[in-house]
Amino acid sequence: MSEVNQQAIADRLGLSRATVSRCFTNHPGINAVTRAKVFQVAAEIGYTHLENRSPKAKKKKIQQKFTALICSDPDEYFSGSYESPGEQILAGVSEFAQNNDARVDVHLISPDATGLDDPSFENVTGLKDRQDRGILLIYPFPAPVIQELAGRFPLVSLVDQVQHKEIDCVDVDHNAGISAAIKHLVAAGHQRIGFYTRDYPVDATWSYRRYASFTEKMARLKFSVAPKDIIGVFPRSFPDVQEGIAQAVARTKDGVTAWICAADHQAYDLIDRFEKEGLKVPKDVSVTGFDGIEPGKGKPSLDTIQVPYRAIGMTGAERLAARLRKRFGGKQHVYISGKLRKGKTVAKPKS
Repeated sequence: MSEVNQQAIADRLGLSRATVSRCFTNHPGINAVTRAKVFQVAAEIGYTHLENRSPKAKKKKIQQKFTALICSDPDEYFSGSYESPGEQILAGVSEFAQNNDARVDVHLISPDATGLDDPSFENVTGLKDRQDRGILLIYPFPAPVIQELAGRFPLVSLVDQVQHKEIDCVDVDHNAGISAAIKHLVAAGHQRIGFYTRDYPVDATWSYRRYASFTEKMARLKFSVAPKDIIGVFPRSFPDVQEGIAQAVARTKDGVTAWICAADHQAYDLIDRFEKEGLKVPKDVSVTGFDGIEPGKGKPSLDTIQVPYRAIGMTGAERLAARLRKRFGGKQHVYISGKLRKGKTVAKPKS
């Protein structure tokens, strides 16, 4: 097994060893995106940056320490089939940290974790001795993990609105985003619009919020929605992803002319299956997403809601810094508006 060190990170990214080292010391010459990429690879290979604790060094002011925990399976997070939103979030966190001389450690946590004794927490420093640090939670986490962390550290949840009295949240405005996507489809002439999502190892509250926004907007427009045109939300949920997609294909052949997907990767899954079934996007059916991630090679430019992930990361880090200064201040939920990004997956319905 190759050695886990800064040179391994440098080789992986095609950077110099010196550049990688500077990423961990907030060097002003390193841009936030590069630092975010370094943090991600460090998390993937299990590298933890250790500070120089020389007793001869002059005592500096106390440096704020952020631990960014990403709840994701490594294979999915680093699949490369599409741009990871986590990378943009980390770029925003990195930018704040660089401007405010804060240290950031990044770790991947298994969605199956049920507590801090899970092996995926093994290399996360400061959890047992409760060092003076704050934690950023990226993506939804299992409730038992959140409960344990909340009793020990200031927490800010990014892109997941955790209902906890001591946790700040920074997220996109789901309602405004879904409303913009539906208005975009209606302007193109669509009225029979379906909603598609799927199950995840950890409950995706963002998916439910986007579904709630969908039903509200369709009701305001006085458009009826058949229960069978809603997929991935109880009672039309499917334990198998492919079965849910097959249902979307069936509903499209039955007359659904457009789909609102709760996430971009879901939209790309639908588009792939539609093509295999002989349904052309957008000629036969229109599809919208919600994320604004860059498409992978060979993927169409998606009509989607551009989520300001970098701004969410920066704002989340700013909130965490404030929580570190005032540990028991009142919690805040911050919502940042996304914007509609037109692509090539929406057109007028065939009839």
